[in-house]
Amino acid sequence: MKQSDFFSTETMDLPQAVPPTDVHLNDDDRFVLHIGSVRKELGEDEVRMLAYNRSIPGPNLIVDQDSTITVDVTNEGDVDATVHWHGLRLENRYDGVPGDTQAPIEVGGTYTCRVHFPDAGFYWYHPHIREDYAQDMGLSGTIVVRPTDPSYWPAVDRELTITLDDVLIEDGKMAPFRRSGPTFTAMGRFGNVMLINGETEFSDNAAAGEVVRLNLVNTANTRIFNFGLRGARMKLVGGDSGRYEREVFVDEVMLSPSERAIVDVLFETEGQVLLEHRTPEHVYQLGSFIVDGTLQSSAAAAFHELRVDPALTDERRTIASDCDREPDKTLSFTSEMPLLYGRGAAAVTSYVCPMHPEVTDTKESTCPKCGMKLIPAAAPAVTSYVCPMHPEVTDTKESTCPKCGMKLIPAAAPAVTSYVCPMHPEVTDTKESTCPKCGMKLIPAASDAPAASHNYDHGHGDSGDGLEWEDLMPDINRQTDLSNMIWKLVDKETGAVNHEISWDFKLDERVKIRLVNEMEGSDHPMHHPFHVHGAGRFLILSRDGRTEDNLVWKDTVLLRAGETVDILLHLTNPGLWMAHCHIAEHTESGMMFSFRVEP
Repeated sequence: MKQSDFFSTETMDLPQAVPPTDVHLNDDDRFVLHIGSVRKELGEDEVRMLAYNRSIPGPNLIVDQDSTITVDVTNEGDVDATVHWHGLRLENRYDGVPGDTQAPIEVGGTYTCRVHFPDAGFYWYHPHIREDYAQDMGLSGTIVVRPTDPSYWPAVDRELTITLDDVLIEDGKMAPFRRSGPTFTAMGRFGNVMLINGETEFSDNAAAGEVVRLNLVNTANTRIFNFGLRGARMKLVGGDSGRYEREVFVDEVMLSPSERAIVDVLFETEGQVLLEHRTPEHVYQLGSFIVDGTLQSSAAAAFHELRVDPALTDERRTIASDCDREPDKTLSFTSEMPLLYGRGAAAVTSYVCPMHPEVTDTKESTCPKCGMKLIPAAAPAVTSYVCPMHPEVTDTKESTCPKCGMKLIPAAAPAVTSYVCPMHPEVTDTKESTCPKCGMKLIPAASDAPAASHNYDHGHGDSGDGLEWEDLMPDINRQTDLSNMIWKLVDKETGAVNHEISWDFKLDERVKIRLVNEMEGSDHPMHHPFHVHGAGRFLILSRDGRTEDNLVWKDTVLLRAGETVDILLHLTNPGLWMAHCHIAEHTESGMMFSFRVEP
């Protein structure tokens, strides 16, 4: 790979990143959003990143419901950009999708948009060009939309924004990104450094008796976060777009990429309260609150009340008939993985003379004895198959893994014990080396020649819950790109795939969509966070036939591997809108389509 194919990781002469700030904006205010490169300290490393207004995450915009602001965007980063206002039902032309709603903002270019905030809640903004690179490098910011109804949320003493993320640091720098396109396209780019509000550790103070609202968002490329507090009580009050049907006390909240949650936290006693990311096999410490002193607060007295939202209670009665009817559309999630399973016939790696079988070559040529053209040598029979994610799962025939559903691949051949020079067969070695006579690299001797092999050591277990909490096959994942890992959204009625899907709806229509995350026939079954842009918002009707027990308006839903989810999409906004998997590498791999809502 040429060095020029990689984005720069140099930090020299870049401005230092600054802490994010809250920006209060009124109706008709104007706001300048600048995209540029910065240098930022992450632990002991100083890395090159991208920032909005020099901060990572970008400014937290605090606005009123039903207000509209003007945003002037300047792109001085290192890649074309747009700004997508995630979750907002704004005017279609300002949605930030290149090709659908606007031209890319070229490096050095500017763009002005009008952003409307019709719904109370917690939202965010990020790029929609090379999302795998630009977002992971730091381009994200948050939006708190204050409700017009002062009693919409429970009382709290204050509120904070919590952005959950991760980055992959190698040799003290951000692991390289290709300019030519995304890598890590199988599972997405998992980071090895957890970030909370752009830092490696969170720290804040609180008082006993204080109630603090946490607005949570997962801005990671692919990692699922399971957020919890050790030492304080947490009440879930809101989700992607507003409040829940019923407030509930929770121990933890799981967020797939782009999902949000709003939790109120009561600090009851003095001491340390830990912020944690909890997976089935590991607990990551994200930081802490130090609780010191006391606060007499009316919010604490009201904390124990679990309120019910009357509008969503009415919605539950309205959607009863939708739960029972057949879906209007069915969308399948599936994949092909040529890197492991090939595409059609296997690549030929050895040729042989049909008359003189002792004459072989690694490329097409002719026999020096008879002049006949060499033919592809018969591949050795495969006698053992193994799961690339669970190497303990093997079979003597082609089958699928009972743990993750992936197709088993041919097991690696026995280790090579002898190497030979292709030009000087008398030169041999027991290890990889070069020929002292001609300098050619020795190749495996014929008796030892191995089939293609992969490193299956992933170092992580599997929870069996249809979720990939870690990169279970990092060496293979690193090799994947647009050519050898293919993600598909498939319209089950027409067979159309990704951008070929053509759906047309009418304004105010309520469309039932069945989302099927396939196990059978998918080379790599895994979870997918499915996101619908601002055409409307949806309710989850059911998961695997089980009715959703607590409604909230959503723009993103997590589908576990093998899961079927029914959603009801209420279309309130005309235009051409995008839907896609929100694992950034899957989006950039083409796992997306656009649909039209007619007035």
